[in-house]
Amino acid sequence: MNDVIRRSVHYLAAVGDSLYFLGSVFGHIVRGRVRFVEVVKQVYEQGVQSISIIALTSLASGVVLALQGYVALTRFGAKDAIAPLVALSLVREMSPVFTALIFSGKAGARITAELGTMNVSDQMLATRTMGVDPVEFLVVPRLLACLIVLPILTLISELIGIAGGYLVAVYEANIPGVFYLNQTLKVIHYVDFFSGFIKVFFFAVLIGWICCYQGFVTNGGSLGVGKFTTKAVAYSYIFVIISNTILTKIILTFWG
Repeated sequence: MNDVIRRSVHYLAAVGDSLYFLGSVFGHIVRGRVRFVEVVKQVYEQGVQSISIIALTSLASGVVLALQGYVALTRFGAKDAIAPLVALSLVREMSPVFTALIFSGKAGARITAELGTMNVSDQMLATRTMGVDPVEFLVVPRLLACLIVLPILTLISELIGIAGGYLVAVYEANIPGVFYLNQTLKVIHYVDFFSGFIKVFFFAVLIGWICCYQGFVTNGGSLGVGKFTTKAVAYSYIFVIISNTILTKIILTFWG
């Protein structure tokens, strides 16, 4: 019983510390204490270097979704509905969630490993000694880069996924390309696009917050870096999935 209470107190303290950490980060942003050169550097490292894997997985997702849709819809004589199926599935759910998960596994893990290595090697202590706040110098640029990069990667994912569906529709289902594109543009409404896009900003904050915090509190040397990096990615996955469920319910309730 005492062990359960001790663990509960430990987790509550960790939650409070992480919330204080997030408040500190946004406090720096609100006060304009942003190092834009570092932000641009992080945008490149997180975004440009993630495009290839996002593009590959998005293309595969679009192709598989269109193939499965073609097989299922053909049974009902409705293969012309492949375009709406692919477009709405990608824009509303698949691209935002898949992109966030891939981003957390690649860029998020990198963020945690970098900050964790700096922490265990006393580089953060050195920045404090020189009068530089490590939150301002190391964390704020990374979190802002997440907010900039993830929406752009999601948009790229949607376009490439729809292109994958187009290939299947034209060359496998023999649907005219112009018809497929017209159906895609016709079915995607303002609400459909932004219902998926709004989620991305929540995912970006969650991933940046979790990964930066885990890197910031890393201890235990090189083994600790691996442990906290794994924990950061696992937490990111869990919270992205849970928040997506909650946000989907809220969006469908108010906007349909």
